[in-house]
This record gives sequence, structure tokens and C-alpha cells, in this order.
Amino acid sequence: MANGSRRMAGIDIGGTYTDLLLYDESGDRARVHIAKIPTTPANQADGVLAALAAVGVAISDIDLIIHGTTATTNAVLERKIARVGLITTRGFRDTLELGRRTRPKPYGMTGVFEPLIARQHRLEVAERMNADGGIVLPLDEAAVANAARQLIAMGCESVVIHFLHSYANAAHERRAGEIVRALWPNSYVTCGASLLSEYREYERGTTASVNAAVQPILDRYVQRLGAALAAQGYANELLIMNGNGGTVAASHVIADAAKTVMSGPASGVMAAAATLRACGTANAITYDMGGTSTDVALIHGGIPEVSAELTIAYGLPIHVPMVDVRTVGAGGGSIAWLNAAGMLAVGPESAGADPGPICFGRGGTRPTMTDANLVLGRLPPEKLTAVARGVAIDVVRAAIERQIAGPLGLSVEAAAAAILILGNTLMAGAIRSVSLSRGHDPRDFTLFAFGGAGPLHAVALARELGVTEVIVPARPGLTNALGCLVADLRQDFVQTVNAPLETLTAERISAILDRHAAEGRATNAGHAAAIATDVSHHAEMQFRGQTHLIRVALPAAAVTPAALQMLFEAAYFARFSIVMPEIKAQLVNLTTSVISKRAPIDLSLLLDPSRKAASAAAASTGQRRLFTGNIWETAMVYDREKLPIGASVSGPAIIEQLDATTVLEAYSSANVDLLGNLRITLAQVV
Repeated sequence: MANGSRRMAGIDIGGTYTDLLLYDESGDRARVHIAKIPTTPANQADGVLAALAAVGVAISDIDLIIHGTTATTNAVLERKIARVGLITTRGFRDTLELGRRTRPKPYGMTGVFEPLIARQHRLEVAERMNADGGIVLPLDEAAVANAARQLIAMGCESVVIHFLHSYANAAHERRAGEIVRALWPNSYVTCGASLLSEYREYERGTTASVNAAVQPILDRYVQRLGAALAAQGYANELLIMNGNGGTVAASHVIADAAKTVMSGPASGVMAAAATLRACGTANAITYDMGGTSTDVALIHGGIPEVSAELTIAYGLPIHVPMVDVRTVGAGGGSIAWLNAAGMLAVGPESAGADPGPICFGRGGTRPTMTDANLVLGRLPPEKLTAVARGVAIDVVRAAIERQIAGPLGLSVEAAAAAILILGNTLMAGAIRSVSLSRGHDPRDFTLFAFGGAGPLHAVALARELGVTEVIVPARPGLTNALGCLVADLRQDFVQTVNAPLETLTAERISAILDRHAAEGRATNAGHAAAIATDVSHHAEMQFRGQTHLIRVALPAAAVTPAALQMLFEAAYFARFSIVMPEIKAQLVNLTTSVISKRAPIDLSLLLDPSRKAASAAAASTGQRRLFTGNIWETAMVYDREKLPIGASVSGPAIIEQLDATTVLEAYSSANVDLLGNLRITLAQVV
């Protein structure tokens, strides 16, 4: 970065749009460039390059590109994955299929589960470790080599080596990995314990199988994008967002490809956390509504909730630390339809980017939530982005009349309002799942609304939940791209110990944690973007005989088993108000997070300060009819980028900007804070 300047691009690929934020400190003052273009599903790299071209800065002049990707998530959900082979302990080839005591559907014996690795590609070899890491049966090395050759002959592109109790002793897995790598035609070899050194054979196995299934897809995509960027002069390493809310160098991302699942949603949560810290709000529910789905997460005490128990689909748990995001199939492109009972339904099918909603003029014929918003005056027909050709609003109304309103005996407006109410109900359910289900009352939280469609629904959704404050960030439709810019380099580690505290020593505990810290620092080393590194350790513990785990933060200094017992008892009492001194604790897992921080950016620049008007009245662009509360009202319309700091706007009102539209209902009002965020207050409605 010459002369202390820096140009950093954050890019997020969503189901409908590819978003870019370029933070530029190269001139006399820092500025932000933005781009929002339709996603290119056939080759997402094309969309990335088009977004970079749209901001008008040469790729060769960009110092750092950070990229959130949906490539791995979509590959697993759509089963567009590589052919994977498995080499496992004799007698355990069906572990991935047997799973747990769950079923595809909660009621009835219906539904099927198809594991990522077909049964004929799951081969067994003789070897056995016990739960203490002792060798029961030596590894049959000749059988491992033979199994590798068989899998290659069957056309497997990647392979998983998954042995029983390898978390306790990975010697057999490591040796088998050496044998297979000597024969395998590429680098797509996943050893389960190397990716996740945690007990539970099923979860470790599914995590490894997801990793192997998406490695080739992610590798080809990163290689293709990296080559295209290099051809246009990009000289530095690409950083990729991981699902844990941190970034990792592209050269390291392929080995742990499963960690990029939920990359895009995690970046939005990290942007929300950075924004909330800057404006002094500690507790919030993030609400990211895009074109295809809605993602929600909880930020408590300024820290996003992280979970190592994500289930991406039935039978596919991924046990690596990720920002705990819940997703529902309700987005701007979600299709409204009548089910077999003649009742209105919304989603999960989406019109996506192609053909998109009817109003996009790309060939869509089925009404969506975006079309409903347009009919109700919440969106301006002449300012929609991604419109291929103009579509008269009468065409949209006719489609809603024909497919929804007529069969239900409703007016077009009532049908459109019902579509939005039902969509809001689905999204409210997701928010309750990350709050009420964990003992948090959503009324104690601020709703942080972003995504291209989030601000359209945020006030109505907050009212549904009893939330009294909503924050809409400066660039709601580009928040996930902002998350790429503010995310730090991060590595997470877990090691199962699963032993009573009295059998452990401080030296053994320290050795595990020190190894984690050293590995994380080494992985993050060498990146000029990092200015400092923080290391945090946690223990996951339980009383002996129990099944649930309590996560306990560990001090920086070496910790003794006796100190761990005290920390655990305090955490247990804080959660359950119970003291059980007669029962000893079990240390199940030790975890470490190594976070190398990057220099912050000035969030107040997300909206160009030079465009501010003198007052809210001067930022008004006119009026528009708005259907709300079952009646048409006259709403003032404002240009978001012209609203000055401190401006106040009362509903009903519509606040428009390039990347999103915010609707204020009659019972709400908004103020613009120092960072340009809209702080919306809802009146208590009796």
C-alpha cells in the first residue's frame, strides 16, 4: 500500500445481487464507491468482475479484495457436489446414513435421507482405536492403498478418511492420509480429525463429508476468480469470508472448505456488530432480508452468537464454529401461491435473479413479495434496480388479481397486503427462534434491519414482535459487502478431551491451548492487513452424567483443573441457579479463537457527506400514495443520501436510496444519527 493509502473492496454474492463496497483512502480524503449488479449464477466470478468494473477503479490499484461466497452453501443445498469416497473403520461405513434419532419430517414416517457419499463409495479397512486413544487393532496400510485405488477407479474426485475415535488419537488417520495422498490425483483429501478434532463420530464424519464434497467446487471457483483478477493486475492475495465471521487467505481456504458454509450471512452479522459498536448499542437482532431468503442472528453484549452445531439440511450437521444464523425462505423474490387447500403461501420457492419478480421485466410471471410491495406503493416503479425492461404496474396488478386475489375473493390491494403479512409472519418466527427459544425477550433488543428488502418490512415486523427500536444502517443493501471490509482474520480450533477434571493437569490443558494459538498465529501471519492479534480460549464442560455443555471463558494465564471447576460451577449457577458441589465436572472440549484484527474504516463515509441537504424538508422528493393499515395514505418521500445528520422524519414516509427503501408506518419516526444510520422509534400501539 503505497504512501499509506489503501483501497479495499468487499464483495458479497447473494442469490439475486452481487454487491461491492470499495473503501478508498488514496486521495485527499477517504471515500466509498459502491456497485450493485445482478448475480451471474452460471459463473459467479463474472458478477464479481462486473461489480469491480462498475466502480471505475482499476483492479491493479486495489490493495485488498475480501469476498463472501455462497458457492459452498448452494452446492450442498442443491447437491451439485463432487463425487466423494470414504475410507473408514471396518463396520462403520453406514454411520453417515444411520445418523441420530431424527427424521426428515416431524410427523409421519415419510421423507428420505440421501448421504453426500453414496454407499458404494464408502469402503472399510481394518484399524481400531479405543476412546482413550489406545490402539486396539493396527492400521492395515495395504487395505488403505487398495481402497484409494478402488475409489479412483470409481471416479471419486475427493476422499474422506474417517476413523473411529480419531479425535483421541489421530495417528491412524494421519498415516492413512499419507498413503492416500501418495496415490490420489489431486489434493482433495480430508482427514476428519484434522478438520474437527471432536468426539461424536457422526457429526465429525458429516462435517468431513461436506468438506470433501465442496472442495473441488470452491477450489475451481477461487482459482478461476483469482486468475481473472491477476490477469487484470491484482497483485495481492484474495481473502475469503468464513462462516465464523472471520476471513482467511484464499491459499488456506480449500483445505477447510466446509468453514465457508454460511459465509455470506456471517459477513452481514459482522457488519451489524461493527455498526452497533460504533453507535453504542449492545443488544440487537440482525434481520437480513434479501431477494431469496431472510437471515436472522442474535448479538448479545456486542458479540454475535457463535455455534458449532449448524445443520445446513436434514442429516447434515456441520460442527465447526459459525455465526449462529437462522434462515427462512422469505425474500423479496419469494413467490406467492395458493396451496392444495386453496390457502395463501409465500416461498420458499424464489424467482431469484432470473427471471426475478414480474416487475423486473425478465420474464417472471408469478407474483412475489417485491411485486406486492410495488402494488402497495412501497416501491417506486421508475427506480427499481435490475430491471431489464419496464413493466407497467397494471401488468403486475393483473397477475396478482388472476393468481391470488380472484381465487381468494379479495381486492388486489388486500391480496398484496396479505402476501406481506404472511411473509412477515415467517420472518417473525425466525427471529423468535434466535431469541425466545434461548430465553431472550425480543422486546429487550433493537432490530437491526438490512438487506435489499429488510428496511421495507422492518417497522411492521418490529410491531409484530413488540420491538420499539429499529436501526437501518447507511447502506442496508450492501451490508454484507461491508462485513467483508470490517471482518478480521480468524481461525477457530476445537480439541475433545472428554475427561474428568481430577484426571487432568494444568500442563496438559496448556499444551493443547498453546498448540491452537501457535497454529492460528501461523495461519494468519504474513498479512499486511492485520494490525494486532487476540487469542481467546474456552472450555466446554458438563457435570458428569449430563449431556448438555456449558461454555466457559478461560483466563489468559494458565488454568488449573481446580480453577476450571470453579469457573464451571459459576457459569452453571448463572444459567440454572443451581449449586451441585458434590458432582465433579467433565472437561469435554477445549476451543481457541485466534483473531488478527484489521485497521478499522470510517463508517460515516458510507453515505457521501457532500450530498447532504440543509434539512429534512430539503431532502424530500415529493409524495406517494402508500397502502397501509388497509387504507391508502399520503406519504412523504425522502432521498436517504440527502437527509442531514440529526434530521427527523415521521411516518407515514418512504425513504429511498440506491440499495434499499425504508418504509415508516404512521406509528413510527426516524432520526439520522452521526454515522448516518436511521434510528427508528415505534410508538406503543394499544
